[in-house]
Amino acid sequence: MTAAESAPRAGASAWPRLAYALAPAGVYLGVRAVGVAVLALMAGGSRLVPELTSWDASWLLAIAEHGYDGVPTDMLDAFGNHTPDTPLGFFPGYPALVAAVAVLTAGNLVVAGLLVAAVAGVAAAYGTTRIGELVPGGSRRTGLLLTALFAATPMSVVLSMAYTEALFCALVAWALVGVLREQWLLAGLCAAAAGLVRPTGSAVVAAVGLAALAAVFGRRGGWRPWAGGLLAATGLLGYLGWVAARTGALDGWFRIQRGGWGWYLDGGAATARYIGAVLAEGERVFDAVTVLALVGSIVLLGLAVTRQMPWPLVVYAALVVLPVWGTHGLMNAKLRLLIPAFVLLLPVASGLAVRRPGTAVAVVVAATLASAWFGGYALTIWRYGI
Repeated sequence: MTAAESAPRAGASAWPRLAYALAPAGVYLGVRAVGVAVLALMAGGSRLVPELTSWDASWLLAIAEHGYDGVPTDMLDAFGNHTPDTPLGFFPGYPALVAAVAVLTAGNLVVAGLLVAAVAGVAAAYGTTRIGELVPGGSRRTGLLLTALFAATPMSVVLSMAYTEALFCALVAWALVGVLREQWLLAGLCAAAAGLVRPTGSAVVAAVGLAALAAVFGRRGGWRPWAGGLLAATGLLGYLGWVAARTGALDGWFRIQRGGWGWYLDGGAATARYIGAVLAEGERVFDAVTVLALVGSIVLLGLAVTRQMPWPLVVYAALVVLPVWGTHGLMNAKLRLLIPAFVLLLPVASGLAVRRPGTAVAVVVAATLASAWFGGYALTIWRYGI
């Protein structure tokens, strides 16, 4: 069933049209509501908001409140240090948006941070649904299933936290919609904004840039692919350039990440050691799920290639997954870092879309409940960071 075939007809009553329009938001918010409700039960009602604003969220909210230069000196990096450059490891897009939205929340940054995440998550839901409709063989059902699976990934609890993931995934989803529809200005603008939110923006910049270049060589779109491709890189390069100028080092941001947070490319050596240790003697749930997700990401990437998923989506997914495998850093965070690779769930969504509705619903419900419990576990029981 195609998107056009499943859409309500023009003469249909208002309710079917409204339900059709609200379906992506309803699916996403329904799955995430279960996750937040289970977290509230596991944390205790009074601890819900502190849990949703813990870990990196405290840094992001502090930057939103004070700017990079005013972050309290008692906020320390992974090695217990604080320098004037320490906060620069966090990209400015999300804190800047939170600061802007705080004008509407009477200066309450916590409410603003959670509101940005919620609205961005809904925007991501419409983007993922559209991607599921646009890919070859896609349909409205595929898109809604992709949205549900995205909202129910193991660490999807961060989509409801004052974290960057929801905003980043929304921008990526609409950049990829722009690529699939060859709407190059949409793709370029969203990629540029994504590059101001997370370093993983490099993946969508590359996907948009290469797709735009292919359009140029194919003589499609006139000047728009040129504009979109060039625009895509401005956010990421602009911030890295600003940090370089401020620190006096061309690789200033990368030095901050390595020296303050322990993240750097090592060809996958640390990840391989971690997986080996977990397989040999691992007995903790978080470690087991992390290893399963890491291995699963490679399997899904292979499926994306063999199922001939549109190549810009494959390029994007590969450039998200491979750095997760290839970097030294906090292994507990790698499960969260895989969330932006949501396009790898397309083969699963496509497979469920052609099965009986009861089967698809059962899988989504099981994934939702498992994700809800795991998110609560990650924040309330597993206390080693996310």
